[in-house]
Order: sequence, then C-alpha cells, then structure tokens
Amino acid sequence: MSRQASRGTESKKMVAFKMYLGITPSITNWSPAGDEFSLILENNPLVDFVELPDNHSSLIYSNLLCGVLRGALEMVQMAVEAKFVQDTLKGDGVTEIRMRFIRRIEDNLPAGEE
Repeated sequence: MSRQASRGTESKKMVAFKMYLGITPSITNWSPAGDEFSLILENNPLVDFVELPDNHSSLIYSNLLCGVLRGALEMVQMAVEAKFVQDTLKGDGVTEIRMRFIRRIEDNLPAGEE
C-alpha cells in the first residue's frame, strides 16, 4: 500500500474516532515503507472510570479498539494488524495503537455470481 493510500484511510479513521468516541487521535511514527503508523490517543474515553485489579494487571482493557479498527478496515477490503504499544491504564502517558497494513483483500465471489 502506498503512503498516499494509507493517508487516505487515515482521514477516515480520524473522522470515525471523533464521531464515535469524541476524540481525535494523532497519527505518527510512519514506517519508512509507509505501511505502519501509530495512533496516539491523549485521552482514551474507554478507561475514564476503570481501574485494573492487581490480579488482572496484564489485561489490555481497551483492546476492543484494535478489533474495531481491524473489522472496520476489513469492511473496506484492507487486512491490517492492530496492537497496543502503550496504555494509560498501565501507567503510560498516552494510549498508542500500532497499525500495520498486511494486504488488500480481494472479493471472492461464488462461481456464476458477479
């Protein structure tokens, strides 16, 4: 995927975050190949009223966001990997989600259908 195509989906993600979560993430740390970047959330609304119990400190509470991003991009024929790098629930200053483009998904229609 070209950096230009990635940046096109970037603006759509920004609008979706603002529409559904009321926040606008920063998009930074582009890889030299242009197929990876980081979404930085200064404020993660999913963790506003959450405290992780000591016995569940390894839980990635907001991992739901990674699944939503992957699912939404699959709907527009893009396979991506999304993973948490930093999490404010773990004491980090920001929430960072690393996104990596894997491939464009081709439609596979059943034989005889177009």
